[in-house]
Amino acid sequence: KWLSILFFGYLLACSLLLFAYRWLPPPTTTVQLQRVVEHAVAGEPFSLEYSPVTEESQDDDARHAVVASEDSRFFIHHGFDLEEIRIAREQARSRGTSPRGASTISQQLVKNLFLTTHRSWIRKGMEIPLTFLAELILPKERILTLYLNVAEWGPGVFGLDAAAQHHYGRNGSSLSRDQAARLVAVLPAPLSRSPQEMGRTSSRIQTRMRQMGW
Repeated sequence: KWLSILFFGYLLACSLLLFAYRWLPPPTTTVQLQRVVEHAVAGEPFSLEYSPVTEESQDDDARHAVVASEDSRFFIHHGFDLEEIRIAREQARSRGTSPRGASTISQQLVKNLFLTTHRSWIRKGMEIPLTFLAELILPKERILTLYLNVAEWGPGVFGLDAAAQHHYGRNGSSLSRDQAARLVAVLPAPLSRSPQEMGRTSSRIQTRMRQMGW
C-alpha cells in the first residue's frame, strides 16, 4: 500500500512539474543532484555550469543534430520508438549480445529531470509512465528545448548554452554547424568524450541532417 502511494504520489508531483516546465525552466534536475552527491561522497570539488535558455536562443543546427543523431523519428512517435526497439533486438539476436539502448529524446528527458543515470529495472519501470506523461503534457518542440537545456555535456556542464560556453566560448545560439554536431556527438558519453575528438562522428551526424532535409 505504501509503495503504491509513493509511486502515484511521485508521478503526480512529476506531472505538476511537467505542467510548470511548459513555460518555466527547471531550477535543477535529479541528475545534477546525483553528480553533486557523488562528488561530495568522493570528497571532490564540484562546479555546476547550468544556464537554461528559450527555444529561440538554441541554435537550429544543434536542435536538428540532436534529432538526427539521437532520435530520427522523434516527431512521429509518441515517446517510444517501437521500430528502433525492434531493430535493436534483431541486431542483438544476430550478434548474440544484449540489445543496445534505443531511448528516445522523451525518455532521456524524463531520466534527466526525475531519475538518475544508474541502470536498473526500477529506473526503467519509472521511465515508462513518466515518458507517457511528458508526451501528454508537453509539445514536441518543448520536449526538445528542455532536453537540450538539461542534458549533461561534461563534468558539471548541463545544457546546450553552458556546453557552448564551456567548449567554444560562445553562447548556444551562435554555433557553427560543425560545432553543433560535435557537441551532439558527445551526448552518448558526456563524461568521457570531448567535441574536439568527435570529427568522424560529427561528419556522420551532418550527413544524417542533410538526408533529413536540414
